[in-house]
Amino acid sequence: MDAETLLFETEEKMTTALEHMLKEFGGVRTGKASPSLVENLDVHVASYNSNMKLKSMAVISTPDARSILIQPFDPGTLHDIQRAISESRLNLNPVIDARSVRLPIPELSRERRIDLAKYVKSLAEDGRVRVRAIRREGMDGAKKLKSENVVTEDGQRVLEDKIQKLTDKFIKTIDEHLAAKDKEIMTI
Repeated sequence: MDAETLLFETEEKMTTALEHMLKEFGGVRTGKASPSLVENLDVHVASYNSNMKLKSMAVISTPDARSILIQPFDPGTLHDIQRAISESRLNLNPVIDARSVRLPIPELSRERRIDLAKYVKSLAEDGRVRVRAIRREGMDGAKKLKSENVVTEDGQRVLEDKIQKLTDKFIKTIDEHLAAKDKEIMTI
């Protein structure tokens, strides 16, 4: 392994950690409808003697700000979809509408908004911890490259500086996404 490969792999891992956090953010209900509420939770529907992801079985849309509309490709799966959503951690009550399932999104109380904001902050902190762990791996990799005489001592310092700058960039991005999600949750 060389210095460029180490930097590339470190950045890839940090990007994956950020994407994971953003996926978790998408599953947090903010009081307004978003297809990502059901898409990102990986709701699995027991149908056709197997478990299938909801987003592979239906078209998910938001006809208005207070509801999500799920239109299955096969209307025979309506009750399976309704059951899967009822049993998920969404805490929503799906309603069957002719050939679709409608999810009404209730208004969030102030207490619930505060709880969600705390939960989102913990998700962001988990993301920061992941990025810092990846930073530590990168720094260890730089030391290893130095011990194997792949890079010089100055090269190691430059590499560690680049890894730190990557870390700072990803932490800042996480903080920006946290601020935006917090504002979204607390806005009535």
